[in-house]
Amino acid sequence: MTGASDLPARLGIFARTFRRTTPDEVARAVAAAGYALAHWNFAAIGRPTLDAEADVGSVREAFDAVGLGIPSVSATYNVIHPDTDLRAAQTAQAVRLISRTPELGADVVTLCTGTRDPRNMWRAHPDNTSSRAWSDLRRTLDPLLKAARTAGVRLGVEPEPGNVVADAPLAARLLDELGAGAPIGIVLDPANLLSPQTIPHLDEILDEAVGLLGERVIGIQAKDVVAAGYSAAGAGLMDYPAVFRQLSRIGPVPVIVQDADETDAARVRADLIRWYAEAKLP
Repeated sequence: MTGASDLPARLGIFARTFRRTTPDEVARAVAAAGYALAHWNFAAIGRPTLDAEADVGSVREAFDAVGLGIPSVSATYNVIHPDTDLRAAQTAQAVRLISRTPELGADVVTLCTGTRDPRNMWRAHPDNTSSRAWSDLRRTLDPLLKAARTAGVRLGVEPEPGNVVADAPLAARLLDELGAGAPIGIVLDPANLLSPQTIPHLDEILDEAVGLLGERVIGIQAKDVVAAGYSAAGAGLMDYPAVFRQLSRIGPVPVIVQDADETDAARVRADLIRWYAEAKLP
């Protein structure tokens, strides 16, 4: 990351924070909250996340009309779902969506690295640490990586405690196995690496994560840690100036707000910009 003045141009929010009927309404709501970017998910307009047959052009036109960028698109589904038929069907949908991502002007497609929990793709399961779960993740990634390479985009995976890639060392292992030339990078959400119990060790934990993953980080997500799980940035325990100082070793990538209510979105943006300035980066 670079100086404080550059953050507003890289600051975005999940489009589905503003659930509306049309892309135009979503784009206007994002712009009204002050953001320059939006992470697109078709759920924002009441469609399935993997709806590759939707009118992609209308989304791009809506965001172009208000001067907003779409750096990334969600293709999240449970890539190791125990129902192999469902997994295969959703993988085919994701491949199609990846092929259309350039039409949105995006160059990153975000994924969930999956869980054996059949009902909630973000919930931990004891079998997530098995060698079979890892091999299923690798097997599912193969067609997704091929589609990304063909489309000229990158896949983005995040260390997420409920998933197979549960932490920074596992993310580093995946990158190492796939090789430097694979069209994949890391979406780093610092809150995912922390808990109320480990917040006092924030600097140590993020220092390790950036050391392992920094060169391959292609996006950052911003939320906060609370006793019940996660919240909007500023409503929890995280020291964001310290977070930004740790992330300063990463290049200028999009910073996307997650878990904010639409009524709080403008406040989160203002606070992140203030904390970035307080970090006093060179």
